[in-house]
Amino acid sequence: MHHLTRRQALASLGLLPLTAQADLCRDGRRQSPIDIVPTAQVPLPPLRADWQPSPLRWVHDGHTLRVRSAPGSRLWVGAVPHTLQQFHFHLPGGDRIRGESFPLGLHFPHKSPSGQLVTLVLLCREGAPHPALAQLPLPWPRAGQPEQRVDGASVDPGRWLPTDLAYYRYEGSLTSAPCTEGVVWLVLKAVATVSAAQLTALRAVMAPNARAVQPSNGRAVLAS
Repeated sequence: MHHLTRRQALASLGLLPLTAQADLCRDGRRQSPIDIVPTAQVPLPPLRADWQPSPLRWVHDGHTLRVRSAPGSRLWVGAVPHTLQQFHFHLPGGDRIRGESFPLGLHFPHKSPSGQLVTLVLLCREGAPHPALAQLPLPWPRAGQPEQRVDGASVDPGRWLPTDLAYYRYEGSLTSAPCTEGVVWLVLKAVATVSAAQLTALRAVMAPNARAVQPSNGRAVLAS
């Protein structure tokens, strides 16, 4: 397991100068996203999402559209629970799979019992409408507005997930400054679909916010 260096830990807390933080984004060897080409197929721990519906609370934080999660929502990686923090959107998807790029990606960041960041990723192709996205009420938040709680509306993050939770696993980083490394990425093999109209609606409130694909630098990419 890759551990944070003292420099990376300070950067993640904003305690290094901006130039030092930028150096990791530029020079880090385990950066995200990547083009996923599995290097080994191994018996990885199974995933089980025990996520709870909650009243809809969301905000456009200037970078992405972010939706709060209910307390107690957990992703089980084998026998280990990871607490869901929120979920958010990336246009385009960021990670690629064997060279294929995707117009949309959803990130579900979790904290492990030890405090490590573990992000589950769902990638989406253009196709049929996604029913979970269709349930998010209009108007969607825009940058600069305070967080909104929508009376009478709820969100169930589990509705985004496919039935098959087979996945790829690699060690990477945050995808924006300070680009802190030591993040575990779990990218679902199953790809969802969103319609052209849904992508247009998202693009109306969000500018492209995905980082370019980064070199893998010989990292292991495991497939379940």
